[in-house]
Amino acid sequence: MADYDVLIIGGGPGGLTAGIYTGRALVKTGLVEKMMCGGQMGTTEWIDNYPGFENGVAGFELSQQMEKQARRFGVDINTGTVTAVDLTSNPKKITAGDTTYEANAVIISTGSNPRMLGIPGEAAFRGRGVSYCGTCDAPFFKDKDVLVVGGGSTSMQESLHIAKFAKSVKLISRRPRLEELKGEKILLKRVLDHEKIELLLHKKLVDISGEQKVTGGVIEDIGSGERESWTFDGVFIFIGEEPNSALFRGQLELNENGAIITNERMETSVPGVIAVGDVRDTVMRQISVAIGDGAIGAHSAIDFVESLESSGD
Repeated sequence: MADYDVLIIGGGPGGLTAGIYTGRALVKTGLVEKMMCGGQMGTTEWIDNYPGFENGVAGFELSQQMEKQARRFGVDINTGTVTAVDLTSNPKKITAGDTTYEANAVIISTGSNPRMLGIPGEAAFRGRGVSYCGTCDAPFFKDKDVLVVGGGSTSMQESLHIAKFAKSVKLISRRPRLEELKGEKILLKRVLDHEKIELLLHKKLVDISGEQKVTGGVIEDIGSGERESWTFDGVFIFIGEEPNSALFRGQLELNENGAIITNERMETSVPGVIAVGDVRDTVMRQISVAIGDGAIGAHSAIDFVESLESSGD
């Protein structure tokens, strides 16, 4: 007999929501989280776009409330780093440390991490002027001077959104010519036509500085190697996302960026394996999206477990 009907890997908003739904359905549910529940949500200083909180909510507080709710519905939360999975066996096997869990269905909620520049000051000022999400944080920079790093569609679209709030936006790209930018042409035109946005090519950010918050940084001209100090109030970095899917490579179908491919029911290429939130191939990475995924994914997992019971497996 399996240890759990459903085992959730990852305790972010998608995983916790899935647990709340499976727990309420009286499906025996376990969850494995390597640190504390909440994922990136738990390390976000302030969340202003999650419904139900007129004045916003601290990410840590929201994470705690979701965790408590999942526990109230009987979700067994275990701490450990998952090091191996066998998703094709019946039941499926998930190894974390010295413990191997068996489950009839698995919900993957391992999230993704924004690609970082890896420059001085970036990690130190994350959440204090360094951001990887314009949708989340642009309103905090109302009437401020902002730097955006990137040359693809995401950086352009986010620059247009940030410009609704900021006093000025400087978008820098390592590419030397406009025709080499990877962003959609219509977005590029909107950026070039926007009175608040200045696009600067063949430049890179090499250092971020400040005291309590970001106050500026050092920009290098890639052509000449010349460096100069710029003053700005915030940095938004859009150079891609890295889904936390390495464990599942070779067992699940992934897209070219490593995100897990699912259908509209959050079902992966392996029956009984569900993926929710930022780890899956999605058009938008937001708490509310992960929560919606979690609810749908839980429903699919419950259906799968019930189908096993009815077939006698």
